[in-house]
Amino acid sequence: MATKKSAAAAKPATFKVTLVKSPIGTKQNHRACVAGLGLRRLNQTVEVLDTPANRGMVNAAYFLLKTEA
Repeated sequence: MATKKSAAAAKPATFKVTLVKSPIGTKQNHRACVAGLGLRRLNQTVEVLDTPANRGMVNAAYFLLKTEA
């Protein structure tokens, strides 16, 4: 007999990231992290998967970003 999975288990964990400060004049790797997260404009918010790679990009450019759970 097959069991049903809950909706919460099927949905992968994500968090929201907002670009609040311009990356102009910052280091190249910080700009690359912002672009890697999919952010292009100020105050743009994207929802990214909660993976170690994405957390590392957020930690590298933390001073440019705002995160929400």
